[in-house]
Amino acid sequence: MNNEISNEKMNIVSIIMGSDSDLPIMKDAMEFLDKMNIKYEVNILSVHRNPKQAISYAKEINDKKIKIIIAGAGGAAHLPGIFAAYCNVPVIGVPIKTKTLNGIDSLYSIVQMPSGVPVATVGINNSKNAAILATKILALNNNELQKGLADYKKELEEKGYIKNEKINIIGYEKYLKEMNGEI
Repeated sequence: MNNEISNEKMNIVSIIMGSDSDLPIMKDAMEFLDKMNIKYEVNILSVHRNPKQAISYAKEINDKKIKIIIAGAGGAAHLPGIFAAYCNVPVIGVPIKTKTLNGIDSLYSIVQMPSGVPVATVGINNSKNAAILATKILALNNNELQKGLADYKKELEEKGYIKNEKINIIGYEKYLKEMNGEI
């Protein structure tokens, strides 16, 4: 098998979450990576409930073709840090909103990693930004991904123009009613 074919089929991003309850948040990362045609694998690995499995997977990452890890976790949120400790690839942490502290606990747990064990961190519940950041890192050496990101930015810009034009035509009250599904 030639290198091109094997590279095309490999998973270059690993998306990991501590619980299946994180899936509704983490799906936004998967959807963005799909849009950019970036291959990924998904795992539910709790460092608290099944630490042997999580650490075993973390140790295997360096032998795989994984280039970036996106790890979502709530509460104590140790998952991104464990992977940053074991792996030599960038880890992007996604703090998941919790019932008790609204995700502030998750955010602090992920962003306050000790010196020498960095975890890039995005906003609470913002797995899409984690996927965008992962794409930007991968795009450093990939013209196709650079073009995909440029197209995405253009799409955001166009949506902004449309929203501005609409609010100026129909007014803020009707705009708000439409946003709230009242019209």
